[in-house]
Amino acid sequence: MKKTLLSAVLALGALTAAAQAYEQPKFFDNWSIGLDGGATTPLTGHAFFGSMRGAFGMHIQKQVTPAFAVGVEGLAGVNTSSWNGPKSSTAIDNSYVGLYGAVDLANLFGAYDPDRVFTVEAVLGAGWGHDYYNEAVAPDHNYFATKAGLNFNFNLCRNLTLGIKPAVVWNMSDAGVSQTSAAYNAKKATFQILAGLSYNFGPGFELVRPYNQAEIDALNGQINDLRGALDASLAAAAVTEAQNAELAAQLQACMNKKPEVVKEVSNQLNSVRYVFFKIGSSVITKDQQPNVEMIAAYMKSHPNSKVIIRGYASKDGNLDFNIKLAEKRAESVKNALIKGYKIPASRIEAKGEGIGNMFEEESWNRVSICTLENPDAQK
Repeated sequence: MKKTLLSAVLALGALTAAAQAYEQPKFFDNWSIGLDGGATTPLTGHAFFGSMRGAFGMHIQKQVTPAFAVGVEGLAGVNTSSWNGPKSSTAIDNSYVGLYGAVDLANLFGAYDPDRVFTVEAVLGAGWGHDYYNEAVAPDHNYFATKAGLNFNFNLCRNLTLGIKPAVVWNMSDAGVSQTSAAYNAKKATFQILAGLSYNFGPGFELVRPYNQAEIDALNGQINDLRGALDASLAAAAVTEAQNAELAAQLQACMNKKPEVVKEVSNQLNSVRYVFFKIGSSVITKDQQPNVEMIAAYMKSHPNSKVIIRGYASKDGNLDFNIKLAEKRAESVKNALIKGYKIPASRIEAKGEGIGNMFEEESWNRVSICTLENPDAQK
């Protein structure tokens, strides 16, 4: 019988271990202690309710896995009258102390949930039974007992559980004595119904995801790739830092250099022409047309000359609009030279430069600055 119970408990424990993976708890984790109270009565052979008496006890339990627990329990029957035997002279007339294994069926067949409100446990146990008799009539009786039952548990919170516990306890003392003595004799059994209140010390179980070797190798590969990328980033940062240091040195050298004043007024007057525009417009007005004509006349007189046109806008208005407007002003002068004066496009370079800040007078920055280049004049 002992081997049968042990085999069943180990088999259920193995099933639980295979169902889910979890962090292995410490020895002092997930203990509980509780008080039990209810009634016990002979299973058959006597008046079921007439022979019923009160019972009380306590239990200590260790939750080994989310589905499997082991514990020790003790229970005593209140002395009212004997079941077909001499009366006891003590306050109790029977007691039971034993070990048990409990399997949480919800966690065994489903996923572990620490916040589950209701669970059912199957319980198997074995221990020592003792009947107390009046010494003047008969000696006390000790016997080996087995137990099977169910615990209907209501988890009031994570640390407090209320259980309703029906069970049957068999007196195994005469099993195998004769051909008529059965191991599980209903006439040698008692039925008990208890209510138990348990305090759970926790902390419960932390489930983990098991990884196979292929997944581990893949994760290690990603880690190595990230390390390589980090090393490359550090190397690039070192190069950038060196470049910054070099630029800082050049800037300091420029700041320490004595300023030089270069006068090129006459050359600027000869080579630069300005075409001003109204606010928000890229149309060349009549009063600016002579400036365009001067550029065209110079380029016709100097066939090798070229013109560089840079368009600008003032700070008024939207930035994106002004950037496009500056480009349109440069293109406007270029198109006027091509269409109005037949200047080849290959001799004209036009580009928008965005917001201009050349002049203190803001309206003057609405301009296309045209710089004439004549290689023949430089010889």
